[in-house]
Amino acid sequence: MSTGEDEAERLARNWDDLLQEIRVTQTGVQILTGFLLTVPFSQRFETLDDFQRTLYLSVLTGAVVTTGLVVAPAAFHRILFRLRAKEWLVSAADLCARVGLVMVSVTVSGVLFLVFDIVVGTVPAAIAFAATLLFFGVLWWAAPTLLGKSRHER
Repeated sequence: MSTGEDEAERLARNWDDLLQEIRVTQTGVQILTGFLLTVPFSQRFETLDDFQRTLYLSVLTGAVVTTGLVVAPAAFHRILFRLRAKEWLVSAADLCARVGLVMVSVTVSGVLFLVFDIVVGTVPAAIAFAATLLFFGVLWWAAPTLLGKSRHER
């Protein structure tokens, strides 16, 4: 079934769709990163043990890497503007968005682990971490994958 669009139109539509998706992710990631950057300046930070400090630095690093991934397509576009590299741009942005979503799920789950570890202990924190990763995996990967397969089979 033809959509009536040529390759350039398809790439432009895909680029626009990716940008909309990335904008949603980008805002949340930037807020999370900003919040995490303020944590060491709170009085409670001094009470963290070595494991919790390492975990904090890990989730902060995850948030910064995620920020880099979701902002990268804008940087790619700025550098490649008018160089007729739309196909590469869409492909690279898609990869950044996919890896960025994985990093969002790991980072948010890691933040939840840290909070649970501080408030109620390591075992509940590990359960919360695993449950949150499972939640994101089902919601963001399994559900659309299964829906896509069932719609494709019709």
